[in-house]
Amino acid sequence: MGTVAVHGLRKSFGKVQALDGVTLDVPDGSFFVVLGPSGAGKTTTLRAIAGLEKLDAGSVHLDGRDATGDTPAARDLAMVFQSYALYPRHTAYENIASPLRARRCSPSEIAAAVEQMSSLLHIERLLQRRPAQLSGGEMQRVALARALVRRPRAFLMDEPLTNLDLKLRVEMRTELTRIHRSLGATFVYVTNDQVEALSMADQVAVLKEGKVQQVGTPTEVYERPANQWVAGFVGSPPISLLACHAEGDRLVGAEGWTLPRPHWTTAEDGRPLLLGLRAEDLSVEQRGDASLSGELYGLEPLGDRTVVDVRVGTEILKVKARTTVSGTPGERLLVTVDLDRAHVFDARTGLALSEAGR
Repeated sequence: MGTVAVHGLRKSFGKVQALDGVTLDVPDGSFFVVLGPSGAGKTTTLRAIAGLEKLDAGSVHLDGRDATGDTPAARDLAMVFQSYALYPRHTAYENIASPLRARRCSPSEIAAAVEQMSSLLHIERLLQRRPAQLSGGEMQRVALARALVRRPRAFLMDEPLTNLDLKLRVEMRTELTRIHRSLGATFVYVTNDQVEALSMADQVAVLKEGKVQQVGTPTEVYERPANQWVAGFVGSPPISLLACHAEGDRLVGAEGWTLPRPHWTTAEDGRPLLLGLRAEDLSVEQRGDASLSGELYGLEPLGDRTVVDVRVGTEILKVKARTTVSGTPGERLLVTVDLDRAHVFDARTGLALSEAGR
């Protein structure tokens, strides 16, 4: 088994509350990603699981057993860090073998395990090289092999791809997903990169200022955000938010626009709301029953698509469009809205209103 559960974790550093009641349940064999901006408490959570932080309150359970008082060694967890932390004078083979030598495994056991891990990570040809002779991606693979070779209860990964360039990050995302499937092990992975979270995770926990905002599958977090902050943090371009209120069967914007009120929205008339619209749910190329009038503010060509910035009153809507879209700043545009995919939040609390009727 490799279940990890933390309950009510609290940790402060002076006046800074790094963790404020963090509770997470990581199923056995899952790829569980903790996502959030800098200062959200992600690394502190990981260090608490590993036993590297003394908690102010809360508990850590491993395989259903309370391990809060256990030493890091007794928890049988492997960590992969942002820095590769390889022994510079040792070859890749010696670095990978080091945890097994510490356990006094036999030379034949070590050789078999290193061979298996190097094959899994496609680094057989690198085994006799030292870290100075390796690229960043190769060093990260060696660091992963060193963690994987000892077959721990679970793997804790602290932003391991941050130091890699974009091409290598994309390659390593695919590799990590493949390795996870091959091993069937439990991965707890920390990142501030939403692309990593959405592309690799079975489940995502979104943290902000030491508090869990939402836990769910990548699809749930993206398509049904629990609150305005999660909706704004997850997604690129960021979600567009328009202030409005309900009036009968219409939503009326602060700038005077109106749209049909989504049938699933639960809000009394006059209640301050925020209408959340993602760029892929808007169009300047098609016409529909629900549309907003605005003016072209700018175009952002991105190669495979163009993001069209449309000013509606004082707000800017981000609209994904084909690369053939063109225009002159200031010209009038109609933006068609797919209200079945819109999000509505309480403007006071930021919480998403009921979407059960979708």
